[in-house]
Amino acid sequence: MADYKTFGFTDEQVMIRDNVLGLLKRVLPQSKIAELDAAKQEPDEAFQALAADGWLALPFGEEWGGANASNKDMAVFIEALGYWHFGIRSAYMTSAIYGGGHLAHHANPDVRAEMLPKLIEGKLKMAIAYSEPESGSDAAGIRTRAVRDGDGYRITGQKIYITNAHVADYIVVSVKTDPDAGRRGLSLIIVDTKAEGVEIRPMNSLGTLTSRPNEVFLDNVYAPKEYLLGEEGGGWPMLMRGLNQERLLLAANGGGASLRCIDVARDFARDRVAFGSKIAKYQAVSHKFADMHNLAETARLAVFHAADMLDAGEDAVMETTTAKIVSTDNNYRVADLAMQVMGGAGYIEGEMQRLFREARLGPIGGGSNEVLRNVIAGRMDLNAS
Repeated sequence: MADYKTFGFTDEQVMIRDNVLGLLKRVLPQSKIAELDAAKQEPDEAFQALAADGWLALPFGEEWGGANASNKDMAVFIEALGYWHFGIRSAYMTSAIYGGGHLAHHANPDVRAEMLPKLIEGKLKMAIAYSEPESGSDAAGIRTRAVRDGDGYRITGQKIYITNAHVADYIVVSVKTDPDAGRRGLSLIIVDTKAEGVEIRPMNSLGTLTSRPNEVFLDNVYAPKEYLLGEEGGGWPMLMRGLNQERLLLAANGGGASLRCIDVARDFARDRVAFGSKIAKYQAVSHKFADMHNLAETARLAVFHAADMLDAGEDAVMETTTAKIVSTDNNYRVADLAMQVMGGAGYIEGEMQRLFREARLGPIGGGSNEVLRNVIAGRMDLNAS
């Protein structure tokens, strides 16, 4: 990672970055990423290598063999994954952060004891299914229903844009257990992807081809009562609980991906000759690198400031939301500038084309940046008299 600044990282945090990048260089070289991208296959070999080295345990408590990592620890780790490849970062977060977080904090103790060790070992993968065709950022506007059936629930509905559902063993599904109660009628239930009535269809996306979105159809799917997370009707607070960390880590991914764009474009500019000189010497090109640096630096400052705020126990909604917007917007701008530097060499094929395609998801996923701007505006108390 060229010009990588550690912002006062601890020795352990620097080791996290160095060790995981060393692992990924060995098990997931860029040539392998290109093959997986072309085949639309997930980086499972690298995912299993992360599991074997204990990285899936990073965010969990010591009672599960975890490291009880801080928010800043996780931001350092996710930034490194995002630098190397979007797909491995996404595979990690959908299973360990999203699915694993629900298991650790909200699952029935017996279900937690059964599933969480397997997840940490890489033997069980999870995903989350919240978005629907008519409710994306509006998490409370879902229509998927869950009705009581003996000692369990019958679930019927449709989910869309569900990342990595096609390779998950279980998905956490948001449902309405009381359709007339608004947010208080929202519940979260674990669904076995092999259960009768579950159909999962991968979708054709612009980018993220190694971490694909899916349509999920649920036709009278049975889930035992033990698979209910928390209390019936208690889904909304559980969704809100993880938002700060989700926004922080999506922002960290944007920072890492920006650094990767700069490195790829700089390697090209140092070698490419036009009109008798390396193009890196031309001001029109070098100023683009200065702009990319400024964008990446601003993103990373926002990320690690938000992480410090969270770890200090502060109400960091403004900081994590700001970091997510700034970092993902900046990542896309960096990718665009890097593409312009490389011209046809970036546009036709290769790593820069993939980085550009992947960067476009950032301002959309994890709550669109337009909706997140509403969050910031609301916190600014603009309607006060």
